[in-house]
Amino acid sequence: MKKIITLFAIVGLIVFSSCEGPEGPMGPEGLEGLPGPVSEVIERQVNFNPSGFSVTIPLSPPIYKNDVVLVYHLYGASAGNDVWRLIPQTYYMSDGGALDYNFDYTINRVNIFLGADFDLNTLSPDWTQKQVFRIVIVPADIFETGKSVNKADYSDYNEVIKKYNINDSNVQRVKL
Repeated sequence: MKKIITLFAIVGLIVFSSCEGPEGPMGPEGLEGLPGPVSEVIERQVNFNPSGFSVTIPLSPPIYKNDVVLVYHLYGASAGNDVWRLIPQTYYMSDGGALDYNFDYTINRVNIFLGADFDLNTLSPDWTQKQVFRIVIVPADIFETGKSVNKADYSDYNEVIKKYNINDSNVQRVKL
């Protein structure tokens, strides 16, 4: 009896593993003349003021709802290269306080704001004036086409630019 069951199991495996159906119909043609996913890098130098310690940066044209928005703060320079830190970013002050740069976004704008466990009005202008941010828009198409299987380390600005083939040589630089 065991031999018969084993024989049926082997025959069943062979039959099911060698089944092939007809090839399905061809998928729809892509739209010709339309650009592929467009990545963008926008650089802004901003001043935070005591009326809210936030800055709104309009996105024009609006982004798609599934696009990913990353915001980097220019922290300084090292060996002649800019040092970008992904926000949200917390900086610990010498007096023990914590200052946060953070952001939120919609399809039409990015809002960058400060938060702290102390009165923001006591901040040195070094933290509120002439702050430089880079907004990187990673199109949703990159993720939908499977290119993000090994996604970039978002905390590393240069890796993001390289991984998603983003051209940041012509960054939009505008002072607000």
